[in-house]
Amino acid sequence: MPASPPAAPPSQTLSRGVRILEALAEAPAALTTDEIAREIAVHRSIAYRLIRTLEEHGLVERDETGRVALGVRLSALAAGVSRDLVSAALPELTAVANELRMTAFVGVIDGSECVTLTSVESRTAVASMAQRPGAHHPVSAGATGKALLSMLPESEWPVPATPALAAEVGAIRERGYAVSSDEVIPTVRAVAVPVRLRGGRPVALAVIYVGEVADTAAIARRLQRSADALRAATGG
Repeated sequence: MPASPPAAPPSQTLSRGVRILEALAEAPAALTTDEIAREIAVHRSIAYRLIRTLEEHGLVERDETGRVALGVRLSALAAGVSRDLVSAALPELTAVANELRMTAFVGVIDGSECVTLTSVESRTAVASMAQRPGAHHPVSAGATGKALLSMLPESEWPVPATPALAAEVGAIRERGYAVSSDEVIPTVRAVAVPVRLRGGRPVALAVIYVGEVADTAAIARRLQRSADALRAATGG
């Protein structure tokens, strides 16, 4: 039996480009070229050329100071991966956003992060919170992340199952929804419900808002109706 041909070596340039995107996704703020070069352990000139290539494809962008952040093209690519989910979710998110006068969105797990897949801001609210696709934060923080964790056994959590986190997520499983205040963004509150779609993929429907809302259970019930509709629309 002839021997299998040796595997082709991975592309170093592509690998470095991916590492830049990962570094930017994990960073709390935009990075300078020098910071990126240190993150991926290359000379500044190499980092600069890689950044320029990513910038040409819209995968990264620079602010007025020259700092680099993830570009809007990544959101489009992410939406393409979950196009059916986004298409099914948008009517429900729109209805929730306008009925509750809050920003509604879908959150998913990406590694140890909770990532916004798509969102809708209320057209009827005097002021609304922005929650852009691609926005991310640790999955262990906020109502959306903890709602996602509630659908996974602790052995599959991408973050340590501390006693406090395990107890909070256990309460969310019993209650059927999660609430948070000031955990991700100061003064911002959130309510989220877990949604298990076909194939077992964990998804969360959530709203964010500013100010006091006494009946978070009523918000959760409204989100649950949309969650049921989303499951039906996606064959879940």
